[in-house]
Amino acid sequence: MDSLRMFVKKKRKELKLTQEDLADNAGVGLRFVRDLEQGKKTLRLDKVNDILALFGKEVGVIDQIRE
Repeated sequence: MDSLRMFVKKKRKELKLTQEDLADNAGVGLRFVRDLEQGKKTLRLDKVNDILALFGKEVGVIDQIRE
């Protein structure tokens, strides 16, 4: 979760967006953005993907490689 939190914060700052700007552009609440950037463990995946879509990314399921 830390890598997701850091990714979103880094991309937001690179684009010179405030947390409020990001929330507005993604169609989520300001509190959700704050919770995400602070590393809250329980977040709605659809809202996470709404934010990540602004950066051309999404969270999804991938197959595990077993050796």
